[in-house]
Amino acid sequence: MVIVGGGVVGASVAYHLTKRGWTDVVLLERNVLTSGTTWHAAGLVTQARATDGTRKIVQRSLEVFRNLEADTGFSTGFVQTGTLNLAMSQDRWDELRHQATSVRSSGVEAHLLNVDQTLEKYPLLNPDGILGSLYFPYDGRGSATDTTTSLARGAAQRGAKIFENVVVEDVLTRQGRVVGVSTSLGDIEAEYVVNATGMWGREFGARAGVDVPLQALAHYYIVTEAIPGLTRNLPTVKSGDDYAYVKDEAGAIMVGFFEPGSYAWSSRGIPENSGFTQLPEDWDHLWPFYEKMTSRIPILADAGIKLHFCGPESFTPDGLYHLGEAPYLRNYFVAAGFNSVGFLSGPGAGSVLADMIVDGRSPIDLPELDPARVQDHETNRRFLEQRVVETLDVSYEVHWPFQQRTSARPLRRSPLYDRTAAAGAVFGELLGWERANWYAPEGVDKEYRYSFGRQNWFEHSAAEHRAVREEVGLFDTSSFGKLLVQGRDAVTVLQRLSANDVDVEPGRIVYTQWLNEHGGIEADVTITRWDETRFLVLSGPATVNRDLAWIHRHIGPDDFATVTDITGSLAMLSVMGPDSRRLLQPLTDADLSNEAFPFGRSKRIDLGLGYARATRITYVGELGWELLIPIDIAVHVYDTIVEAGAAVNLRHAGYHALNSLRLEKAYRSWGHDISAGDTPLEAGLGFAVKWDKPGGFIGREALQRQREAGVKRRLVQFLLGDPDAILFHDEPISKAGVQVGRVVSAQYGHTLGGSVALGWIEAPSRDHESGWYEAGDFEIEVADERIPAKASLRPLYDPKSERPRS
Repeated sequence: MVIVGGGVVGASVAYHLTKRGWTDVVLLERNVLTSGTTWHAAGLVTQARATDGTRKIVQRSLEVFRNLEADTGFSTGFVQTGTLNLAMSQDRWDELRHQATSVRSSGVEAHLLNVDQTLEKYPLLNPDGILGSLYFPYDGRGSATDTTTSLARGAAQRGAKIFENVVVEDVLTRQGRVVGVSTSLGDIEAEYVVNATGMWGREFGARAGVDVPLQALAHYYIVTEAIPGLTRNLPTVKSGDDYAYVKDEAGAIMVGFFEPGSYAWSSRGIPENSGFTQLPEDWDHLWPFYEKMTSRIPILADAGIKLHFCGPESFTPDGLYHLGEAPYLRNYFVAAGFNSVGFLSGPGAGSVLADMIVDGRSPIDLPELDPARVQDHETNRRFLEQRVVETLDVSYEVHWPFQQRTSARPLRRSPLYDRTAAAGAVFGELLGWERANWYAPEGVDKEYRYSFGRQNWFEHSAAEHRAVREEVGLFDTSSFGKLLVQGRDAVTVLQRLSANDVDVEPGRIVYTQWLNEHGGIEADVTITRWDETRFLVLSGPATVNRDLAWIHRHIGPDDFATVTDITGSLAMLSVMGPDSRRLLQPLTDADLSNEAFPFGRSKRIDLGLGYARATRITYVGELGWELLIPIDIAVHVYDTIVEAGAAVNLRHAGYHALNSLRLEKAYRSWGHDISAGDTPLEAGLGFAVKWDKPGGFIGREALQRQREAGVKRRLVQFLLGDPDAILFHDEPISKAGVQVGRVVSAQYGHTLGGSVALGWIEAPSRDHESGWYEAGDFEIEVADERIPAKASLRPLYDPKSERPRS
């Protein structure tokens, strides 16, 4: 095992591997430990992270901070001080109320405080303009250098070898697997390699063909001279409205900034031999932000400046780091791109990565951090220069629901982009794809106006939703991933991967999950058999690269099969609603009747003046067809459908409506509702498991054991009792006053008349029958208020799924 990078993350991986009993561990650092970005970390430990998984990683870090000194004899300098997040506007106060709810779903203690309570915690604040705060009592701070030293010492005590001033020149591979590293002192054989190289992660990953999109940005903080009489270990103060955080430090005050207007540093390649890098001061840029903080904390106005520091920190396009195995290189693990939260996340991230390596799976569900999520364009230098600067720019802004990024756009466009734009599309962006989220009627501004209530698009999306339920709607779903698996052994490969039986006659479509050896869901796809040797796998735009890699990984050396991403060669239109047959039938000679074209069938049909593949399937719970159309005739087919649609009140519909429609039907979404830590039995997808199909499938044995033992957690649909309350995700779910789970995805259900959600809940034991998950007094917390909710294991809309088969 070789770990490359001697910062807090690399040291943590080494420490936790040795704690798991792995002693043949080598950590290599090209300079000296902590010399990359760890040495200038501010030392904050805050639990207010964006996702459940990243919050759980910080909770693991806290355990390390509390116990490491007792294990190694070397202090981390950790002190539990708490954190106060201030609100100086109603929008910020609304955000903090929702944030309090979200973090509680992960077991994080947080309290909303009024102004007097806030001042009691931090008397140095000027109360003018403060509405209140959100207080995290178990947050704290520590020394990044001391923590790294302690982790390294603990690893060495258990047998790890740590070498400084050693350059790793290359990663050695054979047949898609790591076999060692080449260094300035010679080659080292290794079964595993970890890229923990921090801001060098992109360049180091590229040497092995591994994409790690990150970019170093200039990042500032100021430290005052000592302030007489300053109280020690006050809570950290975060003031998003001032783009700043404040902590006391050795009798002085540090003021750090996540301000707009940073810049990319050394985007053409980080200097390889640089260590302890410090960038030039820029008072002209920083002074307006510091001046605001002297008003917020008046004692700063009279304090001298001891240090004006600017150092590089690596940030990523989506603001989340990369943690896990590279998709196309076995046993190459990435732990990089920490967006200035490496110190607070590093100890926990190293613990999780060590468990991944030793156990073959993550102890925490982390689809949002998977390196397989990376898109090709995300390592482009010019893309990173634009998008990653925006990541820092918005870090301390109000984090709105449905907020869209604005930089590096437009990039990936459907062939129907211009047509849908002319129809009023308001585009969102997902992994570079421009997608119509909603349609603005004539006279309505084509823009988002954000809030924590019903946003400006709410009624327009509701009209789209109702059109699909009552008449017919048209979705441009061209961004969905399309993978062509073909060859003599294509069916053998897909049968091995799929829990369902895909060895069906040509023209059939099968919904299935791909599982890992532990029975967890690695993919959620539909597979259409085109003919004896060709299958089309339809995947989500955010999962297609991951699914492509999963197929590649499981095509054996003796399998005569290939997989090709053909997403860019086919447009896709979804025509959905009770009038979809009435709309499409006059446009084709194919018989679209229920008898001739039943649900779950796929055919190549004439359409307009050309041909398309029509598949009778649904993700909205209504009669409809997904149409795969060659790019060269996509505009013609679109125009043909829209022209004919005038007679049946056809309405364009966007992805917000698609989400509200699918949630009313409780259709699952991988990465939101289900992922590798969830099994089909827990997720209510047992109907898609063919237990006795010839040859079985990956994960069958683990799933069979769970089938025999029973489950104690289930994915359940909820409908809020208050029709005015809005759910987003990560809200805690309680039963009889006790928290039993959390919401994982939600949208307003315009047919059901309230916010509808999917959430995981856990029973006290496996002995509880399914009725436990539905009966009783369920409540969901929304912005610090508990609201009654109805629970159901069956879809609340059309539970027998009669409408799609009509």
